[in-house]
Amino acid sequence: MKYNNAEIFINGPDGKLEAKYIQSKKDSAPIALILHPHPEYGGTMNNRVTYNAYHTFLQNNFSVCRFNSRGVGKSEGKFDNGLGELSDAAAALDFLQRNNQSSNESWVVGFSFGALICMQLLMRRPEIFRFVSISPQPNIFDFNFLAPCPTSGLVIHGDQDQLVTDESMKGLKEKLTSQKKIAVDFAEIKNADHFFLNKDKEFIKILDTYIKKESRFF
Repeated sequence: MKYNNAEIFINGPDGKLEAKYIQSKKDSAPIALILHPHPEYGGTMNNRVTYNAYHTFLQNNFSVCRFNSRGVGKSEGKFDNGLGELSDAAAALDFLQRNNQSSNESWVVGFSFGALICMQLLMRRPEIFRFVSISPQPNIFDFNFLAPCPTSGLVIHGDQDQLVTDESMKGLKEKLTSQKKIAVDFAEIKNADHFFLNKDKEFIKILDTYIKKESRFF
């Protein structure tokens, strides 16, 4: 089945997951899964940063899915402190891969709390080609599981992030950029807060440039 700007429900481990999914017209197109921020602080798939990431991948002819994790919007279940949300993300990635079997690139993207789930999923799914971690919070969430990080990727953050300490971000950068056989780029947006308020153009440009540089599809 081909999906065109479809509002769908994905079978998740704790019930149906509300999602937005657009399938590329090209059978071999890469796939991208976009993960939203913390649901207990208002995070949904319609978050502005999540939305901008979703549409940047669409502009690059990817098949792209964003979804509400359990208990958010019309998704069934209830918040599970990250464990269930990781299972939800795995189910959504399974859905994308089943419907795009000619694709040989799986990208996973997460914003804030979604960045944590993105990186955890990365450790469990060796087929993931690239990741994009947006405003991760290493001062709140433990990223020591990235030992080593298995895949190259991109970290986007603001230099005025009010929720993340400079020291913790420097520690994450040192950890990821010192690992062999992979390349993790860090893109810092000047005068940007955790949510990239009024920095949409800069954010989209960085993401778009990275996609075009790294994808084998072009």
